[in-house]
Amino acid sequence: MGTPWFLVALTLFCVAWIAWNTAAPENLRFDSAANGFTALTLMLSLQASYAAPLILLAQNRQDDRDRVQIEQDRQRAERNLADTEYLAREIVALRIALTEVTSEVVTRDTLRAELKSLLRKLDERAEPQHTEGAPATNASPVREDGSA
Repeated sequence: MGTPWFLVALTLFCVAWIAWNTAAPENLRFDSAANGFTALTLMLSLQASYAAPLILLAQNRQDDRDRVQIEQDRQRAERNLADTEYLAREIVALRIALTEVTSEVVTRDTLRAELKSLLRKLDERAEPQHTEGAPATNASPVREDGSA
């Protein structure tokens, strides 16, 4: 009932009705303009009496859809908040753990410097195993106690 096609068709119907009952010969008219197009008024009132409940039904269905969407949005927001709080707690726990190990507040620069230092130490350990002229072996190094 709310489509553009319906509105155009209803408008054309009313225009044709009024035109016929105004311009047609007196004996062919079925709704008198003198009486205010009573039959047309009754037909439009009947159509409106069916349109009102349909509009209310459509609004109720839209309200139900909106309610479901709002509930889903609320649940999604709760999950996002819980995830954010969990990640924040984990970051704090990591910083506390790193602070206990290093006995200073760990910043990003401090962490980078420590990681670079460890990487240099690992590179220095790896270099003596690959001496020039000697073929690289995959044998594991022998420990001081003689075990492999």
